[in-house]
Amino acid sequence: MSGNSAKSSRKKAARPKVDRRVLRTRDRLGDALVGLMHEKPFEEITVQHVLDRAGISRSTFYAHYTNKNDLFLGDVDDFWNMMATLLTRRNDQSARVAPVRELLTHMAEVTEFRAALLASGKIHDVMDLGREHFARAIEDRLTLSPQAGGLSPERRTVLAHMFAGALFSSANWWLDRGMKETPEQMDDLYHRMVWATVKAPAGE
Repeated sequence: MSGNSAKSSRKKAARPKVDRRVLRTRDRLGDALVGLMHEKPFEEITVQHVLDRAGISRSTFYAHYTNKNDLFLGDVDDFWNMMATLLTRRNDQSARVAPVRELLTHMAEVTEFRAALLASGKIHDVMDLGREHFARAIEDRLTLSPQAGGLSPERRTVLAHMFAGALFSSANWWLDRGMKETPEQMDDLYHRMVWATVKAPAGE
């Protein structure tokens, strides 16, 4: 969600029907905003600051976004779409329902940006969007998994949202206590929990 990682993530998340020039413009604006968020509080950043950093005209900016918050949430939305669908886009055939290892590895690399989000009060918006994307992606993975074939659609939806919430809760816990476990260990623990829950009788 920051610097070169964020730029790469946005490009991978790009929808193929969007014009490449539009994508380049969004990348430049998103990178400019993220860079500024490392330097000053979000509320002190103006649209003009972003335009000056990105080298984009005001008319071009407003052709895509209504304000800096719209830019921020659009950039975050692209990132979470990329991350949540990573396994499916890679045609991953494992029993994993979420790229926990990859997500935690990325989070460990952008702790300064997370601190900026906390300071700006934007962390809740970011995490809420992330949970929504991961809930949908996890539900898709469960739908395609033979191991989850006995789940009703209703229970699958409920579990997907529970698993997404558990992922973000455990990620924050992991970061706050100093990342003592490896991302691989956290991925293994997470998926043990997922499949133990999926295989348990509905009444338990």
